[in-house]
Amino acid sequence: MAEDGSGGDKADADDQTVALDLERLILDAPRRYTPYQAARAADVPMELATRFWRAMGFPDIGQSRALTDGDVIALRRLAGLVESGLLSESMAIQVARSTGQTTARLAGWQMDTFLDSLTQAVEPGLTRADVAYPLVELLLPELEQFLVYVWRRQLAAVTGRVVQAAEDAEITSGRLAVGFADLVGFTRLSRRLEEEELGELVETFENTCSDLIAGLGGRVIKTLGDEILYVSEDPVTAAEIALGLVETLAGDDTMPELRVGLAFGTVTSRMGDVFGTTVNLASRLTSIAPKDAVLIDGEFAAALEQNGSVAPTELEGPDLAEALSAAAGLPVGVDVNAGHRFRLQPMWRRPVRGLGLVEPWLLSRRVHGG
Repeated sequence: MAEDGSGGDKADADDQTVALDLERLILDAPRRYTPYQAARAADVPMELATRFWRAMGFPDIGQSRALTDGDVIALRRLAGLVESGLLSESMAIQVARSTGQTTARLAGWQMDTFLDSLTQAVEPGLTRADVAYPLVELLLPELEQFLVYVWRRQLAAVTGRVVQAAEDAEITSGRLAVGFADLVGFTRLSRRLEEEELGELVETFENTCSDLIAGLGGRVIKTLGDEILYVSEDPVTAAEIALGLVETLAGDDTMPELRVGLAFGTVTSRMGDVFGTTVNLASRLTSIAPKDAVLIDGEFAAALEQNGSVAPTELEGPDLAEALSAAAGLPVGVDVNAGHRFRLQPMWRRPVRGLGLVEPWLLSRRVHGG
């Protein structure tokens, strides 16, 4: 037992040494400072330094000597933005929090991606620790450059949208089309599948949806395992995305059915997320949508009609359609809506929790010549 304990202690010590070596490689600096020493070196009040540290998502470490010169420089820069008046203290905290949350998730995704390389040793007898150091050493500079490139690209795109906004209010509270896509029966399915199978299904869902949304001009706001939230300034684009998602996933036998809810209206944007009644309505419509179908609200239907993607007759009813056919000298039953992209079918009005009475519309593609 003593030998086992000794061997276990040695293994733990070896793992800790490797972890510290990896930390030093990634941070490119050794541990030197306690939090108090780092705050003093950066000439920043300890209280503000603690707020920045917590906002980035890191736990309190007491007076452990765990911080590096990089931490001091980052702290000094962030505090300098406040001192110069470029950012208020609350804005600087938000910058720290949004950056910390985003990069924490990014780091988690990347480690999941590279996990196979860490668990499958190149040669027999090699441990995960043996593989980790050279792998990180090779990947780190390339990933760092790619991260900066993508960040600049995303920043350019967001800045362009802000500059083109007609009014300041549109930047944080504009009208957007909001879409929720949700896998049907995911909870039940998760109890049946092995963890690896479930992970592969979620990854396929997220990758397929993200690629299609981006390719058609929408923006992914967030993914929640079996659900994805996206937005678009253009209702037609949002509708094309919704139908494209249903059609694409329906062609994959490994995927469950999908249901999508769409709403159009005022949306509040903050720290990369979206909020408001429109978002809530899209979520509620998703929960009541039929399998492999898309439900939209009345505002969305009106926006499609105004754009010309659906005919006014569909919003008014079949009687008006027949009257217009007769007025145009066409036989009753001739589709006067030919040429429009989408078809709408009114559904039963129903109460929706927290939103009152809602009249949803079933959205589908119009098939011409059939």
